Amino acid sequence: MIVPVSNLDHPGLQPYARLTEAQLRNRLEPDKGIFIAESPKVIRVALDAGCQPISLLTEEKHLANQAADIVARLGDLPVYTGSRALLASLTGYELTRGVLCAMHRPVLPDVQRLCQTRKRLVLVDNVVNSTNTGAIFRAAAALGMDAILFTTTCCDPLNRRSVRVSMGTVFQIPWTYIPDWPHPGMEQLRTMGFKTVALALTPDALPINHPALMDEEKLVIVLGTEGDGLSQQTINACDYKAIIPMQRGVDSLNVAAAAAVAFWQLNGHH
Repeated sequence: MIVPVSNLDHPGLQPYARLTEAQLRNRLEPDKGIFIAESPKVIRVALDAGCQPISLLTEEKHLANQAADIVARLGDLPVYTGSRALLASLTGYELTRGVLCAMHRPVLPDVQRLCQTRKRLVLVDNVVNSTNTGAIFRAAAALGMDAILFTTTCCDPLNRRSVRVSMGTVFQIPWTYIPDWPHPGMEQLRTMGFKTVALALTPDALPINHPALMDEEKLVIVLGTEGDGLSQQTINACDYKAIIPMQRGVDSLNVAAAAAVAFWQLNGHH
């Protein structure tokens, strides 16, 4: 259902307006909330993963080419089209691919259900940068992690930039929130047979390729916030601490880069 729009007052455009992420989560649909998938590739991945679309917003010129297959998949849902200038003024920035899709937020599994059949988990604690969050998703999906747990202080994994940077892997690798961290969340993971390894610059840290880490059957790789890293409370509670050996006096890597190295080394497939 193609709906040309020439001004920003159309009620169907509300999800795309410059709402804060908290408003997207709460204001439009308190029970489910909405997120925005951006670019044809990411939208296709989201649809393939079973995400439920609400509407599409695209530049008119994309209807016949790069958005054509997506429009077909939306059936009789509204497809709003407008000029590039209109879309930019609505969303607050120039669109990289000129196609946005509003979708219902998926219902997240509980921690127990998410973890019970997994061997390699990622736990992301207080990472507030959406670019890093998206990059962690992409690395986890590419490098053999089974699922991701987020503490409630992290940025929203479904925020636009996170989804875009993840290249849609946010829809491919299972994830959920762990509400009580580090306690009793740590104990819950332990009860399910997991050992935890904190990436942390501590004197007793093992190198990331230490055989003890490689040999663990069920392992959780724990990543901390940009700059400050993990809290001392979390580090103390973990079974292991690990570091990536560095050269040239560099003390650490960006959290997403460090995550990729850790996932590659500890994914259990070596």
